[in-house]
Amino acid sequence: MKKSSFVAMMLGTVSGVLFALGMCMALIPEWDSFKPGVIFGCVGLVLGIITVMIWRKMENKAPIKLSEKTILSIVLSVIGALALGVGMCFCMLWEKMILGVIIGLAGILILLSLVPLTKGIKD
Repeated sequence: MKKSSFVAMMLGTVSGVLFALGMCMALIPEWDSFKPGVIFGCVGLVLGIITVMIWRKMENKAPIKLSEKTILSIVLSVIGALALGVGMCFCMLWEKMILGVIIGLAGILILLSLVPLTKGIKD
């Protein structure tokens, strides 16, 4: 295993655990720890961004440039993931199965549109 992959794996794991723990702390009312949960989640998110920058530096890759295509990809990713999650909530929490499936499928289609957007369509 390359050193850069090992460092990225360790930092990514720590950031993912911090983010997940923060979201659980913020969203589970029985824990009564909303504010610390938001802080943990933000620390995990920032550490995840730092992990990507460190890994790219160790791999001698150029920094990510924010072009219109990159920003569109990020926006579509967030919208698709949120739509998929909202669809799951409609199905599992609010017992509105048909609406949840429709919203979830829309989220999946949005996420699938990222493949031709980022990779392009070739013959």
